[in-house]
Amino acid sequence: MKRWIALLLLLLTGCATAPKNTLTQISTIDALLAGAYDGQMTVGELLTHGDLGIGTFDALEGEMIVIDHQVYQARADGTVQLVPKNAATPFATVVNFSADQITDRKGLITGSELQAQIDQSAPNKNLFLAARFDGTFPLMKVRSVPKQKKPYPPLAEAVQHQAVFEYTNVTGTVLGFRCPSFVKGVNVPGWHLHFISKDRKIGGHILDFTAADGNLQLDTCSRFYMILPEQQQFSTLDLSRDRSKELEKVEK
Repeated sequence: MKRWIALLLLLLTGCATAPKNTLTQISTIDALLAGAYDGQMTVGELLTHGDLGIGTFDALEGEMIVIDHQVYQARADGTVQLVPKNAATPFATVVNFSADQITDRKGLITGSELQAQIDQSAPNKNLFLAARFDGTFPLMKVRSVPKQKKPYPPLAEAVQHQAVFEYTNVTGTVLGFRCPSFVKGVNVPGWHLHFISKDRKIGGHILDFTAADGNLQLDTCSRFYMILPEQQQFSTLDLSRDRSKELEKVEK
């Protein structure tokens, strides 16, 4: 109810989207690690907070890619589909993307090298950074997690059944966020990236990639807005544990 009141106030004031340079997050990464997979916000409402982002879906079914104000689901069977506005998410991070830096880059580069170059271009790691790279990828290795059944297992167990796909010479978009180290337990410190092909047919959570020519856009975000679940599932979680080792395992 509180969320709908806030949304109504935004509409009445003539602003149906989040302010510029605001990262909006649904739930916490530690809640997801603990198995809180029930969707608690619709995709339609999520899009009022941002037009670029990443996340997952109800019951952990696939990887979310928010791009150009559309939401796609990269499924464990290797397909990608546009999701309806009533689909729900238990965890997502989005931003109304407005690039502060735009660079055309050429030449072959690994994913870690590209991240290092971005770190030099946007050295303030105490702020959030949204990134979008449209280009060609000689190598793209991604994963997706299949839909889970209750009682939900922890995320570290769920990803043991992930589907991994490796593609060569694909064109598309790498997008995601670099989060400050102080968000430990709230989001993923450092880089968290997803991929979707230009034809919107393949995608997922990035495990590794190599990039060639492309266009890099960066958006530094100094505001952070988090919406916590009001469901029973969230209220019973033990979020006092340090789950950093679980997160490292899940991300790799």
